[in-house]
Amino acid sequence: MFKGQKEHGDVEIKKAQEYIEANVHEKISLDQLADMQAIGRRSFERRFKKATSNTVIEYMQRVKVEAAKRSFESSRKNISEVMYDVGYTDTKAFRDVFKKITGLTPIEYRNKYNKQVARA
Repeated sequence: MFKGQKEHGDVEIKKAQEYIEANVHEKISLDQLADMQAIGRRSFERRFKKATSNTVIEYMQRVKVEAAKRSFESSRKNISEVMYDVGYTDTKAFRDVFKKITGLTPIEYRNKYNKQVARA
């Protein structure tokens, strides 16, 4: 799992990052994360960006894409199964975010990095 951007001293933000990573398949809202840390939404967003150099949304997308990449590399699941596993229900949105972060479409990534598919 993507474990980056924790070299900061903001304990509440670190807790939010760990929650995002532990619940990659869930649909988590900004308000929910801010409430969990007892921080106002705008303050939470500012602190998150300052601590991680990513917005909350960008961070969640990166974590979900990392989980999807692991799944593509090690399982025989199809694109839709992986997409649902990481909490996406919109194929186009998943494909766009995946390509933006990795530079490859989900199919290209799976074909390039899945050891089982490569042998078949």
